Amino acid sequence: MSRLPEMPPCASLIAGEWVRTPHALSVEAPATGRVLTEIARCQTTQTEDAVMAARQAFDGQLGRWHEWSARLRGEWLFSFAAAIDEDAETLAALECADTGKPISQAKGDIAACARYFRFYAGAADKLHGETIPFEIDYAVMTLREPFGVCAQIIPWNYPAQIFGRCVAAALAAGNTVVLKPAEEACLSVLRLAQLAQESGLPPGVLNVIPGLGSEAGATLAAHSRIDHLSFTGSPATGTLVAQSAAAHHVPVTLELGGKSPQILFADADMDAALAAVVRGIIQNAGQTCSAGSRLLVESTCFDAVLSHLAQRFGKLRCDAGENDPDCGPLINARQRTGLEERLAAARADGVRVLAEGRLAEDAPPGGHFVMPQVLVDIPEGHAVLSEELFGPVLAVQRFESEEEAVRLANATDFGLCAGIWTQDGGRQLRLAKRIRSGQVFVNNYGAAGGIELPFGGIGRSGHGREKGFEGLKSYTRIKTVAIRHG
Repeated sequence: MSRLPEMPPCASLIAGEWVRTPHALSVEAPATGRVLTEIARCQTTQTEDAVMAARQAFDGQLGRWHEWSARLRGEWLFSFAAAIDEDAETLAALECADTGKPISQAKGDIAACARYFRFYAGAADKLHGETIPFEIDYAVMTLREPFGVCAQIIPWNYPAQIFGRCVAAALAAGNTVVLKPAEEACLSVLRLAQLAQESGLPPGVLNVIPGLGSEAGATLAAHSRIDHLSFTGSPATGTLVAQSAAAHHVPVTLELGGKSPQILFADADMDAALAAVVRGIIQNAGQTCSAGSRLLVESTCFDAVLSHLAQRFGKLRCDAGENDPDCGPLINARQRTGLEERLAAARADGVRVLAEGRLAEDAPPGGHFVMPQVLVDIPEGHAVLSEELFGPVLAVQRFESEEEAVRLANATDFGLCAGIWTQDGGRQLRLAKRIRSGQVFVNNYGAAGGIELPFGGIGRSGHGREKGFEGLKSYTRIKTVAIRHG
């Protein structure tokens, strides 16, 4: 990308205005390791101001967003989706440069962001309560009401997409938002916030405070004036966030990652399955909570599958995202070094690299590249089978029976996604019911992002659901009204 678009420098969006901060953070380009630009380093003062602005926008001093009719909220969301479409090239270029992902994936992320706003725009006036049959002289109903001020702490791997799934749902339900994007990559989020401001969103309804998780993020999670908190990130940080919110009894939605298995039976459509297996681990360089990072293969086709995987991985090309490679760099040096150390430890334990991709000859120096690779000969219980590596690394195991496949699939504390590849309809349902996972895909993996499909995990993958109508409902609370009419 030749030039970044004009955006307010080192500023946060608070109460409808871009506010300069005295401190800044450097943003590094993953493909080169060089500084790309600077963003604001918001601290306690800016966080307090943002929460107060959201509070006032909800309570009335800046205008009562939740008292806009659902139809009007939906109309604004529709118009904002159109603004995203119009700015898609700029947004995708920012996403590519900032996260390092291939430009085609960045374009897909921006399209998905717009789709979230369209989906929740259409859903805004369909968020209904219920009537409850009770005693003869009562009329009882439930109302779905917004929480109020929703705090959202989002990660660096899919900033635009997660902005869409969190902000669109919260606003559709009538909440106001304070969003803390990740310091590693948030340029697309800042651009989206600028578009929202220009699209006529009332002041204070959306506030965006870039900064460090240990500063702005920690202050936001512990704030007494927020009413709901959603967090996407690591299990360790998610625990701290939940503990902070619990001090004020703030409900929390946590999406914390995964170690998702794909189970491949000998009767599967191998071409479709293997293509999906490769996509499922190299997308965004494997830095995806729902990455299919484990492959369980039935013994009767194990050797043939390994041969095909070796061929496919050997052809994968790593390069800067703007060149649209198969796989881009990891987000930063810390992430790359940590992954390389864990892979070296695995090799010392006897784990073998079956095949790996290659770095493009003209790839920029200084990039944080780790070649996509396939690991085999892994001792059962090894860390590469149970811990999230967050890189383009596929761990392959053999199984002999359906029972063993289920046992191996569930041999981790995570439970976010799983894939099942078989033509046997009974087996499909048996395994789908027995696997501990928030989502199970049969003869596909990921359902093309599945904006309409409830998403979330169990165990160390977190709790609560985002996406679809369940995601919209999660930004509301139920009020019961019982009228005795005599």
